[in-house]
Amino acid sequence: MSQNLILLGVNHTTAPIEVRERLAIAPGRLADATRTLLHQPGVREGLILSTCNRVELVTLQEREPTAKADLLRFLDEYFSVPAATIQPHLYEFREREAVRHLFRVASSLDSMVVGEPQILGQVKESYPVAREVGAVAGTLDALLQRAFTVAKRVRTETQIGSNSVSIASVAVDLARKIFGSLQGKTVLLVGAGKMSELAARHLIQHGATSILVSNRTQARAEKLAAEFLHASVTTTVIPYEDLYEQAARADIVITSTGAPQKLFSRSHGQHFLQRRRNRPMFFIDIAVPRDVDPGMNEVEGCFVYDIDDLQQVAQANLADRSREAQSAENIITEEVARYQQRLQSRDAVPAILALQQTAEQVREAELARTLAKLASTGLTPAQQTAIEALTRSLTAKLLHPQLIALRKSAAAPEEE
Repeated sequence: MSQNLILLGVNHTTAPIEVRERLAIAPGRLADATRTLLHQPGVREGLILSTCNRVELVTLQEREPTAKADLLRFLDEYFSVPAATIQPHLYEFREREAVRHLFRVASSLDSMVVGEPQILGQVKESYPVAREVGAVAGTLDALLQRAFTVAKRVRTETQIGSNSVSIASVAVDLARKIFGSLQGKTVLLVGAGKMSELAARHLIQHGATSILVSNRTQARAEKLAAEFLHASVTTTVIPYEDLYEQAARADIVITSTGAPQKLFSRSHGQHFLQRRRNRPMFFIDIAVPRDVDPGMNEVEGCFVYDIDDLQQVAQANLADRSREAQSAENIITEEVARYQQRLQSRDAVPAILALQQTAEQVREAELARTLAKLASTGLTPAQQTAIEALTRSLTAKLLHPQLIALRKSAAAPEEE
């Protein structure tokens, strides 16, 4: 039975954060979600990529007529998000275009911040989860391994990753633009994951000297704070239970947690402003789902920027990288063609084997019939061997044009 490669998803260019956060999958739920996807009718292999900017289902399916409907039903049932809510924001790629899209994603050409290195790590984190639950094998395994190789080639052969940027660095750039300088400003990091670590590094590079860290797990907050101990930098850990009492100390709050519920509400903003005697307070929320209630923007003196707001800042670095991005796109085009050629060559193997087996059966039958007729003439063993060699030679010469044609057909580019 033929299998179809189908990729369905939403990302920062097609869906607002209000939609993406409803589909976001916490790392602890990824295995369960992938296992549930694998149990959908017709799905033979599957991988889920869930990041702050995208949720994508990469599947190998056998039920072509209902493939998309099956995936939409999975999204509806697993996330309790009606298909009608998702469909206007959904993109769908099949076969060659699905391969191209996956290669572009892994190579950070489809990212909000083109060239950021985090996305490849996120794809690599989804891969072992899918393998462990038995959702990736054979075709998808080979495709993902190729995607990793392509991403490495893009990084090696272009400068797209030079002066590496990320969502965290864009958030810090925004904070710097707001204040002009971070000198003398107090920054609170809520969350102690990779994004917070990257944000802390960029904050220090741009002059921040007072960094507060708070995390639900105290040990992780202490570990992050310890990494940035320096004579010119003060890092202080705020116990999570004291977060709401201590947050007002910060001029800028950068949040990046995996909390399922919002951490900061409009009433929190009012409380903070009172404590700050109405000095303004900026929240840069790079979490999906969001950590900060957008309603806090309505509190005079509170300014909230979420990950979609960062897109405007991110566009500035896109122009600087356009030349390198084009070089990377050329590599992607070449690698997609190479991958498709490999698939087509693989598909031609059964036909070649079948043709060779049929020809051999015919040769053996005709040889046996001829030797039986010549048995009365008393053929010597040497003569029988010569006749068999003749039949093999004739068969090989007759098959040669057909085998060449099959191989060329498999290697030829697909017709548009």
